Amino acid sequence: MSKKIVLITGTNSGFGWLTAHSVAAAGHTVYATMRDTASKNADKAVALSAVDNVTVLDVSLTDESSVEQAVKTIISKEGSIDVLVNNAGFSMHGVAESFTTEDVQAMFDVNVFAPWRFIRQVLPAMRKQQEGLIINVTSGFGRVSFPFATVYAASKFGLEGLSEGLHYEVKRLGIDVAILEPGAFPTEMSQKTVYASDQSVFEGYGAIADIPNKMMTALGGLIQSHQTNPQDVADAIVKLIATEKGKRPLRTVVDPITGEYIDAANQAVAEQFGKGLTLFGMGELLA
Repeated sequence: MSKKIVLITGTNSGFGWLTAHSVAAAGHTVYATMRDTASKNADKAVALSAVDNVTVLDVSLTDESSVEQAVKTIISKEGSIDVLVNNAGFSMHGVAESFTTEDVQAMFDVNVFAPWRFIRQVLPAMRKQQEGLIINVTSGFGRVSFPFATVYAASKFGLEGLSEGLHYEVKRLGIDVAILEPGAFPTEMSQKTVYASDQSVFEGYGAIADIPNKMMTALGGLIQSHQTNPQDVADAIVKLIATEKGKRPLRTVVDPITGEYIDAANQAVAEQFGKGLTLFGMGELLA
């Protein structure tokens, strides 16, 4: 297996933390991004920097110039970026009406616009070398939108939309775009429930407003009963990197709780999607 230069976002915790360790352990050179490396995440940055094959970069995902500088730094030092893993993201729950415009903008800035910032920065180098892999970590909620996770799901739908179309646009240029759809796992994000800002609307929803809390309680019970392991997500990313170019699947589901029906949805849509591309004169992109 050839060794890759791998850029991973959101590495201060959860899937990103595990992925940085796992990808480095596989022998690849890892550039791990996180913010606040001199303050809030200082301990995480020091610990991750001590791992063989890992360099930590302080990057603000919502700052165009910060993202651009990070990519330039890596390419200047390594000559290329072979793999981009857009892992960083955050979740917010609650009655959809309680999401302010600012809440929605914040969600999309991290979950949709930030990955796109990185994608646009790495694509020129990947096109030049006619090889590359972009892995976008979405969610099962990127395929179905559950009540009270409506805006979060909308942001993941957005990232899936960017990923699916791009997959076919750049495949013939030697670049693979892959979507990873995790389910519920015991990570820092899942354990820190954040609710939308405008709680004044709750009164108008009566007992319905209590359902988000019940949902999170049920979710915690499912995670515990299924003993889900977030390392499975990191392992899936390592496997995608190791898979031969052009043979990586568009979507990979890692979800022991609800993965069966997400997989079924993916398979059903893929069959009809292929027919649609052919109908619109783009069947050659399926090859």
